[in-house]
Amino acid sequence: MIARLKGTLIEKAPSAVIIDAGGVGYEVFIPLSTFYDLPAPGAPTTLHIHTRLREDSLRLFGFYSQQEKQIFEVLIGINKVGPKLALAILSGLPFEELWAAVSANDVARLSSIPGVGKKTAERLALELRDKLAPPEGHPGGTAPTSSNPTRDDALSALVNLGYKKPDAEKALDRLGDNGTADSIEALIRDSLHLRSPNQRKSQPTATATRSPSQMK
Repeated sequence: MIARLKGTLIEKAPSAVIIDAGGVGYEVFIPLSTFYDLPAPGAPTTLHIHTRLREDSLRLFGFYSQQEKQIFEVLIGINKVGPKLALAILSGLPFEELWAAVSANDVARLSSIPGVGKKTAERLALELRDKLAPPEGHPGGTAPTSSNPTRDDALSALVNLGYKKPDAEKALDRLGDNGTADSIEALIRDSLHLRSPNQRKSQPTATATRSPSQMK
């Protein structure tokens, strides 16, 4: 899974960009917030990537900051909110305004986002309330950033492979800080090993988990 993309910005549009990395041009879908932060075409750039893998397609969604990526992944975890609508939400409201609207249960403000109707706005206000940390500088909270972006990227990749997020988090937590996984690839490999049938048999007290194919 692609978790980060670094290369030369070839084309730039409000909804998508093309980045040349190693001679391959990657189309990456982005929110407006990322568009405004990107340099002019021809300049080097780096994006945090959420890989969306389906049976008939593979799409990349890119974000200038790790925070944007995390909020996107929270949004697509909400019922009936797909990647397209999640990008529209990120494009329609800066994070500080999104958090304020959710905290105030401001359905009217949320439904002003293109593509978000009243029922979806009500669902966002309800389900995001406990999932968005306060913005940086707000009393009692900080922005939803991570002290371990490598772990976050590995978690995102495992979820895209078909694991339920709680199961993937448990596997990564069991790895802990043992020093055996110092890269995204190593974390994914070691996590998959922990969740393998043979590994579970060697630990009879552990709760049985389902394979990725059973989690679709």
